[in-house]
Amino acid sequence: MEIASLIDKGGPVMWVLLGYSVVAVAIVMERLVQLNLLPKVSGDIDSLYHAEGKRIAPEAAIAIGVREAAEEGVKDLVRVASRIGSDQLARMESGLRTLAWLGNTAPLLGLFGTITGMIKAFQVIEAAGGKVDATVLAGGIWEAMVTTGAGLAVAIPVLFLLHFLEGLVDKRAKSMQRVASLVIENLPHTPDNNLADQVNHRDSLAHAI
Repeated sequence: MEIASLIDKGGPVMWVLLGYSVVAVAIVMERLVQLNLLPKVSGDIDSLYHAEGKRIAPEAAIAIGVREAAEEGVKDLVRVASRIGSDQLARMESGLRTLAWLGNTAPLLGLFGTITGMIKAFQVIEAAGGKVDATVLAGGIWEAMVTTGAGLAVAIPVLFLLHFLEGLVDKRAKSMQRVASLVIENLPHTPDNNLADQVNHRDSLAHAI
């Protein structure tokens, strides 16, 4: 059966689910492009300080921000790295919350369409005095079930792609955490930054990032 025919039989809910699909595809494509356009980093920490242009790697943003803070005399460099890392993560995760919302509500919307379709089918049965052809009844029921199938068909790929994108962001977040630790370790430390403080700072950084 053609998609246009299914949408017509499913009613308004199918149009909403179609809108879900369009928005989800747009977010996924935009995120894939943005994440792939982020500059990659090498193992050379010094090269991060020379990053220029409109797009710099999140790791470079942390390295440059921490060094500038150190030059200004800021002692709590971990907090600086955590703040910059959180800002970079927020940019990378832009749209993912909307994608999660679409993936989680699509099955519920499909179920809602099925329930309303079943109510209409039983209203027809009641109006006919209970004398309804079984073939006609079956046709009404499967048409009502179309929205549930459509909701799952939208939700499954959306949630799959959401987890894929979250995996890309998590991988970059670990790289940011590693670079932040290396940058702070390589900077001159004040006497107040003893080993215990450094460990605690790293814990807070890992939690923030």
